[in-house]
Amino acid sequence: MSEKKIPVPHLPPRLLMDLYTDCNLKCPMCIVHGQPDAPELKGMLKKSMTLANAKKILDEAMPAAPAVGPTLWSEPLMSKDILIHLKSMKMRNMNISMNTNGLLMNKKMSKALIEIGVDSITVSVDATTPDVLEQVRGIKNLDKIKNNLFTLLELRGEHSLPRIGVSLTKQDCNLHQVDEFVDYWVDIVDFVRIGEIFEEGTFPNVSVDHSQRKPCPEIYSTMPIHTDGDVSLCCLDGFKDQIVGNVLEDGVSGVWNGDKLNEIRHYHETGQWDKVPFCKSCERWSSSDYTEEVIGEVLIRRSTEYTFYNDIHKLNNWRENCRHEREQQSQQINIKMVD
Repeated sequence: MSEKKIPVPHLPPRLLMDLYTDCNLKCPMCIVHGQPDAPELKGMLKKSMTLANAKKILDEAMPAAPAVGPTLWSEPLMSKDILIHLKSMKMRNMNISMNTNGLLMNKKMSKALIEIGVDSITVSVDATTPDVLEQVRGIKNLDKIKNNLFTLLELRGEHSLPRIGVSLTKQDCNLHQVDEFVDYWVDIVDFVRIGEIFEEGTFPNVSVDHSQRKPCPEIYSTMPIHTDGDVSLCCLDGFKDQIVGNVLEDGVSGVWNGDKLNEIRHYHETGQWDKVPFCKSCERWSSSDYTEEVIGEVLIRRSTEYTFYNDIHKLNNWRENCRHEREQQSQQINIKMVD
C-alpha cells in the first residue's frame, strides 16, 4: 500500500470520556468489567475524573463542537457527578450520546437526563427473557430495565430529544432471540442496535475482505480519555496498553496532533499494520461502512459491527421536530438581540 495522507481535523470530532471507572454489572462479554480479577482493573476501579479536569478538557475541545460519550467501558450513571458533567457538556454545545444498562435510570434520573438535553440514550437490554439475560449479564431483572425504559419514553413524550434506543450484542446464548428482540422493540423505541460478536479484534461471524483494508477511521475521529487524562489509541484499549499521551499534561490538541498518534496514522496509511501490534489483526477498521435498505416502514443500516433498525415514521418526526426546535431557538436568539 502506497502512502495516502488522510486529513486530520485540528481537534477530535468525538470524545469518549471515562468519568468514573466502575460498573454495577460484570458482563462476560465486557473487555474490562468482565474480567473482575484482572490486576489491571484493580488499579483502575473507583477512579474519577475531577470536575475541574473534565471542564479543562471540554473547554479545549469546544471549538470543534465534538460529540461526547460520557464513558468508556463503565456505567456512566454510577458517577456521583454525572449530571454536573452532562450539564457542562451541553453548556458547551456538545452532542451527548450515552450508553447505559438502564438499572440506575429511575424516574428522577430519567427526568434529569431529558431536562439536561442528552441527545441519545441507548439501553443495553441484550435479551427477551430473564433466563437469557442472566446468561448475558448475570442478572434476571429484565422487568426493571424495561420499566425504566418505558418511564423514560413516557417522560420524553413527543419531544425530539433524547433519541431512545435499545441494543443487543450477539452471543451464543442470545442468538435465537435476535429476531424476536427486533420485532418487539422496533415499534416502541426510536432505534434498535444489534451488535456482532467481537472477539480478540475480529468478527468471527462476519466475512471481512482483508484485501480492502484501509486506515482505521477511529484514529482520525475519536479520542478515548481515561479518568487520569491518559489517552488510548482506541476505545478497545480498556486496560491502557497503547497510550498515546495525556490531555491534562499535553492538552487535547497536543495529543491529537502529537508524534505518537501521527506515527500510528502513518503506519496505517502505508499498510504497516505490524508496526502497531494493537491494530495488527483487528477488523474494526471495516465497521464504518454502512449499507442501507428499507423494508416496510423500517430503515435498516448495516456494517460489519452493527445493524441499526430505524422506524422511518419516528425518524422523520425526529428530523421535523429538530428543525422546528432549531427555528424556535433561532427566534429566541433574535428576540434577545433586539431587546
